[in-house]
Amino acid sequence: MASVNEFRADAVTWVPLSASRRARRGYDQARALAGAVAPVLALPCVPMLARVRDTPAQARRAGPDRRLAMRGAFRFAGRGPPPARVLLVDDVLTTGATAGECARVLRSAGVRRVGLLVAARALSEPLPARCYTRRDSRLSLWLPGERPR
Repeated sequence: MASVNEFRADAVTWVPLSASRRARRGYDQARALAGAVAPVLALPCVPMLARVRDTPAQARRAGPDRRLAMRGAFRFAGRGPPPARVLLVDDVLTTGATAGECARVLRSAGVRRVGLLVAARALSEPLPARCYTRRDSRLSLWLPGERPR
């Protein structure tokens, strides 16, 4: 698992919200987060993904159902060849199905490494007593397919 200081990205992108959800909310929260993070990291914030179909709400679905629902929901929408290392930004991580599908699309387009930065991590169980309790502990990036520690 790479910490924020260890993962070197060439650009920042985000998990795009569907047009209907964006219209209801009035903004795309992942895009707003990516736009705030990119200048701090001195990186360009580049749209690289497009949602090609609206997916039903994922909140009450189990991991396998979420992965199936996300399959084919995104396409690469970047201009020209993609950068080698991309930091993908989303608002909430639950099972990783959405991030995993976005990473798969980015990798298929030629991105070599995809890091993930989320604002919140949804948990289905209580936090273990040792989770982020040390003074020097900090959140870190993890790639879909890895098990967060």
